[in-house]
Amino acid sequence: MKIKRFFVTVIVCAVVLVAAALLTGYWKDSPNNGILKVGFVYSEDESTPYTANFVMAQRALQAEYGSKIEVMFKSNILARESEQPMRDLIRSGCRILFINMDTDIPITLAREYPEVTFCQASMPTISIEGAPDNYHTFNGEIYQARYASGVVAGMKLRQLLDSGAVLAQDAYVGYVAANSTAEVISGYTAFILGVRSVAPEAIMRVRYTGSWSNYNEEKKQAKELIDEGCVIIAQHVNTMAPAVACEEAVAAGRRVYHVGYHQSMMDVAPSSALVSIRTNWAPYVIQAVQAVMDNQEIEEAVTGNVHGRDMSAGFDAGWVELLEMNRFVIAEGTEAKVEKTIEGLKKGRIKVFYGNYIGVNPMNPANTIDLNTEYIENQYSSRPSFHYILKDFVIIEN
Repeated sequence: MKIKRFFVTVIVCAVVLVAAALLTGYWKDSPNNGILKVGFVYSEDESTPYTANFVMAQRALQAEYGSKIEVMFKSNILARESEQPMRDLIRSGCRILFINMDTDIPITLAREYPEVTFCQASMPTISIEGAPDNYHTFNGEIYQARYASGVVAGMKLRQLLDSGAVLAQDAYVGYVAANSTAEVISGYTAFILGVRSVAPEAIMRVRYTGSWSNYNEEKKQAKELIDEGCVIIAQHVNTMAPAVACEEAVAAGRRVYHVGYHQSMMDVAPSSALVSIRTNWAPYVIQAVQAVMDNQEIEEAVTGNVHGRDMSAGFDAGWVELLEMNRFVIAEGTEAKVEKTIEGLKKGRIKVFYGNYIGVNPMNPANTIDLNTEYIENQYSSRPSFHYILKDFVIIEN
């Protein structure tokens, strides 16, 4: 009788434990159930084009894997305050985190949590040297898209020049830029070289805002560039303000066009938007998650250019994109020209940082570069590294 009671007690206890596990969520969160928890940590939220672009990758991931994954995210996180949100995601069971902000906290946490994979968009202040094996960086070779968008702008400028609407001495394009880092300088250099491949008369005026996301300052700098006579405005900042400034100028009777970043600007600037570019984070995110599911090394599973535990890719792997062109605004022949340009970039036939140009390092004017020898961007890292101001046709105004 005692033995029977013992077995009954054991069975009852087992049933109670299973029920408790189900009620507390342990069973659901158990790594044996095949569901991978994926975390995203965002510096802003979906209302900003920069983070909205990342959210597109998050949604593409969810569409790809459905019930095989569970996604969690933290938005509007300041870099200096990002440690706790990351810890919260890890303690909630996330086994891979994607981070889009400039902070070295993920490297520190990667040492503490070797079972968690950390993937961070590469940033100018973050070095992967000495980081643990479960820490990875990635970025699109956005200079390719900048160059292609420059061709779109150049075709429009060529049309204005050929029609006499703009004189050669007035062939100014403007660029609203966040700051004077290699990432920004590389981008606007690729852009103006794309413009000049079609309209060699072009001169570019650059204005810095000192911030990635400051709507009022971005709009102010765009308006001042328009007032100086720039007929095309491009941007490397995170809001729609430059596009809005262009559309307001058109409404006031000015002739000006816009090239956007992160998302299409045609909704806010239907009369002035030419095209936008963006980094497509989805290929990396989807393939990195698959690597974790399959217990593979990310750099062996993801299609792209490998730089240690850092990866980059351009048009060839779908990591950068030229978004829909505004057919009501672009010059005739632009689509065919851009198609050839993108194909040339994919095949390596177009050398972007190349030509009879001299560049000057703004931090050390004695340091110059002669682009008669090609500079290959992203050759060694996903972080852009070209940081020279081209003489004669790039003017830094502030």
